[in-house]
Amino acid sequence: MDLTAETVDSLAAEYETTHPFATVEDEHLEMLPPTLAAGDYGWRDLEWVVQWYYRRTLGAVPNADRREREAAFAENDYETVHAAIDDALAADGTTATLESLTALSGVDVPVASAFLQFLSPDRYLAVGEREWRVLADREELSRAYPDEPGADDYAAYLECCRTVADRCSCDLQTLYRALWMLGCDRPNA
Repeated sequence: MDLTAETVDSLAAEYETTHPFATVEDEHLEMLPPTLAAGDYGWRDLEWVVQWYYRRTLGAVPNADRREREAAFAENDYETVHAAIDDALAADGTTATLESLTALSGVDVPVASAFLQFLSPDRYLAVGEREWRVLADREELSRAYPDEPGADDYAAYLECCRTVADRCSCDLQTLYRALWMLGCDRPNA
C-alpha cells in the first residue's frame, strides 16, 4: 500500500476508531504542549509520556523490559526532568532538543522522540521500529531501523516524515497514525 493522501487519511481515521489509546492520545496532544510549555505539570504527566511510549505497542515490549525502562525514568528527580523539558523547549534544532532529553535516566532517542511529540506535535513525532519499518518497506527511508537510534537517525526519520506529510497534505500526527496502522500485521499492507 503506497503512502498517498487518501491512504494516509483513511488509515488515520481507522486508527481513531480502533486503537485503544487514540482518545487518550488526543487528550494529551491537546493538553500537554501548553502545560509543558508553561511548566504547569506534575510528575504523572511526565511518567505518562514514558508509559505511553512503551505501552502503545500493546504488549510487544515484554512486561519486565517495560517496567525496567519506566523504573529507570523514575530515578530522575522532578527538578532535573523539569530543567530538561525547559532546555528542550529552548533548544534550537532537533539534535540539541534530543540532547536535553537523552541526558535523563531512562530516556533514549526513541523515548525522547515521544516527549518531542507531546511537546510540539506540529513539529515532531515519535519514532519506533514499527513506524520506521513502514517507511523503509516503501523505500521512503533507505536503511533498516538501527539497533540504538541516535540523533542523526531521528533527524533522517523526521525529515522523511515531514516530506511524506507534505506530499500527502497532512499533519505529522495524521501521518503517525497511518504509519502505525500500516505497521500492523495487515493483509496487503
